Amino acid sequence: MTQEFYPFKDIEKKWQKKWGKQGMFKMDPGSSKAKYYCLMMFPYPSSALHVGHGRNYIIGDVVARYKIMRGFNVLAPMGWDAFGLPAENAAIKSGIHPRISTLNNIKTMKKQLLSWGVGYDWDREVTSCEPDYYKWTQWIFLQLYQKGLAYKKKAAVNWCPSCQTVLANEQVVDGGCERCSTQVELRNLEQWFFKITDYAQTLLDDLDLLNDWPERVKLMQKNWISKSEGVEIDFKVVDTDITLKCFTTRVDTIYGATYMVMAPEHPLIDDLIKGSENESEIRRFIDEVKKESVLDRVSVDIEKKGVFTNRYVVNPVNNKKIPLWIANYVLMEYGTGAVMAVPAHDQRDFEFAKRYDLAIDLVIDNPKAPLRAEDMKEAFVEEGVMVNSDRFNGISSLEAMGKIADYMEKEGIARRGVHYKLRDWLVSRQRYWGAPIPIVYCDKCGIQPVKEKDLPVLLPENIKFKPHGESPLKDVKKFVETKCPKCSSKARREIDTMDTFVDSSWYFLRYLSPKDDKRAFDKNMVNEWLPVDQYIGGVEHAILHLMYSRFIVKVLYDMGYIGFKEPFARLFTQGMIIKDGRKMSKSKGNVISPDALIDKYGADTVRFYTLFIGPPEKDAEWNDRGVEGAWRFLNRVWRLAPYEISVNPTAEAEFRTGLGLPTSPLRRKTHLTIKKVTEDIEGAFHFNTALSAIMELVNEIYLYAGIQHPTSSIQQPASNIELKQAIATVVTLLAPFVPHIAEEMWEKLGNKKSVFDHSWPGYDPQALSQDKIIMVIQINGKVRARVEVPAKVSEDEIKKAVLENPVVNKWIEERPLKKFIIVQGKLVNLVI
Repeated sequence: MTQEFYPFKDIEKKWQKKWGKQGMFKMDPGSSKAKYYCLMMFPYPSSALHVGHGRNYIIGDVVARYKIMRGFNVLAPMGWDAFGLPAENAAIKSGIHPRISTLNNIKTMKKQLLSWGVGYDWDREVTSCEPDYYKWTQWIFLQLYQKGLAYKKKAAVNWCPSCQTVLANEQVVDGGCERCSTQVELRNLEQWFFKITDYAQTLLDDLDLLNDWPERVKLMQKNWISKSEGVEIDFKVVDTDITLKCFTTRVDTIYGATYMVMAPEHPLIDDLIKGSENESEIRRFIDEVKKESVLDRVSVDIEKKGVFTNRYVVNPVNNKKIPLWIANYVLMEYGTGAVMAVPAHDQRDFEFAKRYDLAIDLVIDNPKAPLRAEDMKEAFVEEGVMVNSDRFNGISSLEAMGKIADYMEKEGIARRGVHYKLRDWLVSRQRYWGAPIPIVYCDKCGIQPVKEKDLPVLLPENIKFKPHGESPLKDVKKFVETKCPKCSSKARREIDTMDTFVDSSWYFLRYLSPKDDKRAFDKNMVNEWLPVDQYIGGVEHAILHLMYSRFIVKVLYDMGYIGFKEPFARLFTQGMIIKDGRKMSKSKGNVISPDALIDKYGADTVRFYTLFIGPPEKDAEWNDRGVEGAWRFLNRVWRLAPYEISVNPTAEAEFRTGLGLPTSPLRRKTHLTIKKVTEDIEGAFHFNTALSAIMELVNEIYLYAGIQHPTSSIQQPASNIELKQAIATVVTLLAPFVPHIAEEMWEKLGNKKSVFDHSWPGYDPQALSQDKIIMVIQINGKVRARVEVPAKVSEDEIKKAVLENPVVNKWIEERPLKKFIIVQGKLVNLVI
């Protein structure tokens, strides 16, 4: 028998062209249908996409197509997060301007997205490196500046000497730059920040509004913000007017503070060590620590190192002078950058004290096994009984926390407070390829914001890149030299550009009015369409992008620009597709290009396998043999409908409601499959199990039609409505997953309109019920027989049917029956 393969190349081109011509994915602003905003995180156009990237876009396309079939007015836009360091680094190496390489990459990626058959409203496309977009990114900066939420200060930052730019903590891997692996340094630089800390509590509280976000993502954000309630204590530096503030959550240990330790980046260090006899030694130590990454310094296993400042501070509860040290394990960005060290009750302090022979004073004892400070091998960090703590001796350490805090507040030496681990968002980048910061420096007027009417501050294109990555903007005279917006005197522009996370913190608003040159977004439109109904992207964006987007939306809400507090109502984070146990990467040589696979098997095959590979929220290993399996299945589906078997509305209504129709196995299987696939899409996006259910239905159809050979076609479609409806159901259920073959088969079945103009099938609950069921009979753990019984049957009736079964009688014979175990609706296990 000749095997017929479906002509995917002709089919896919045909339908992609039709979808574009019909405007299937164009959102209709005037529609009365319920709205549905389905959004995929817009990509950075670094190079061609691989199959791992495809998972995000294919999942989003399934959801959008499904919602179209459900009767929604769907908005599914796409754009490009087009600024960023990689394009600039590539320009330095290749000499190709980042604008040229970026726009070329966009063309390549757009072509790939179209070849996958994913549908977007391309009329709403946005590109963050275009002036008509970054004009409004600059406008958002100005709104934060006017509200006091954008400010400039000197701060210790991660600096990559090779890339010549600031890095976020998350961009430092094993002490090196994530992009070039150069050892990262700490530098004190004047930087622009967004005051996200003003929204720390709101960002925490409003996590409760996000009922349809993954719990792990909410937990990651909660831990990143990390709220701590404690006491801020004043420690006066002896022989100076300086007071160091220390925040602690363990005020019960204050009497055990035997030294104080500062972060090497603390702004008061210069004043404290100036003129010290070991000033040069201290500065050498500080320079060495600055070469260590922040993540390494907070590691539990890091070797604790420090240097004495030749200064002392006074412990305010007992007036003892304790030495002031600088150490590598204290960070400026946590707390106040100064820590009261209690080595008896903090393991890091204990290790440091042991190394430098500092005092260890026990102030909380173990009531079960009393301790001696000189015998301790590690810090005692549990709750206990207060000792060596003056008036608080004898009470529990837990009770002492409140009482000591009360006492210190009364004495005016401390105050209760709340601290967050979250730090303000550093938005300055010392690079070219980004949105210019709309600020001007005037010798007379100081820092001045650019007027809104003068936006955008255009990024000059005629520039010369330097071999070591320094920003070329400072050498562009026409860009730097300008006039003060306030007094019109000579002034100079800010040459830092914005962090690309600013670009991506609001793009979902721009899609509603991408061509509007009068405002960043249409307030009425965004209030109607947002929050985004479904947001889809990688879990690697759980903190930075999602946190920053939430922050910007809250600022815009407080300023009255929008009427919603959260940008994304429902979030789905897909797992990675890996190869050879590792993330796909050109450097690892394990990238799988979709282009060759689509050319060999078609886009629907690649889509099917990508969705079938496993639960989409988990990582999955790519296997080329799985692609071949998907290809074979789609060919089997293709052979279901060689002739027209169009289903008329009356017959379809009868099939759905079961008017006069008995519930046959095929009809029941069809309705069970509709129910299963619908629940899997509506629920946790378990597309793999949805496709598995459709595969089972296809098998059932072949069995029903009496065709056993896997490559055979249904040559004479059955006249009964059940077979016709089962085949039509397979096509409609497959449509969101493999749209090209579904469209062609739908047309082949005699339908004039697109399958996506057809409503999603419903199921008849009555068709799911069974009058009779088959129960498996095991004897001593092995399957020996099966018995048919009524669906609703008592245990006595089951026993009677089993014991009357001739096969069972043959196996039992005269042997005694020890156990008769019934698992209702499934099996019977006999032990003889």
